Amino acid sequence: MLENCRNARERWGGVSELIDRWLKERQELLVHYCDLSGESDFSQTEALKEKFVRLCEVLVDYVSAGHFEIYEQLIQEAREFNDGGLELAAKVYPQIEQTTEIALNFNDRLDGQSLSEAQVRELFSELSRLGEALESRFEMEDFLIEHLHNAHAEKVASA
Repeated sequence: MLENCRNARERWGGVSELIDRWLKERQELLVHYCDLSGESDFSQTEALKEKFVRLCEVLVDYVSAGHFEIYEQLIQEAREFNDGGLELAAKVYPQIEQTTEIALNFNDRLDGQSLSEAQVRELFSELSRLGEALESRFEMEDFLIEHLHNAHAEKVASA
């Protein structure tokens, strides 16, 4: 039994660090988003395009880390603790997938092309939609972290 407790701490202790790094990426994403959303001079298309490109780089990194690192760890943890977390994740994950589609579609709009002022204005319109999707996504991710990871923190710490 002691060995099982030690294994749990070793297995799940690193998940907190992984989540912490990911949440720092989220913060960086928000900084880039806010920087862009505060723009009002749409005539500076090249400078704005660079900001959009950087936002998209961080956005795709964040979304990818969620899908290929964080969610996998959370699902594995839910599976190991077997306390209803898998069912919860099955309900929330499809909603997160919808926000992923919005993020990837936004990224695809840039596609390395030069942008006219009209296209920049369209991107700003889409930026608002992206912001709404990200807000929803962050709430769902926080919910999953709370219910699939933080709920087990005491069990892991006391192990």
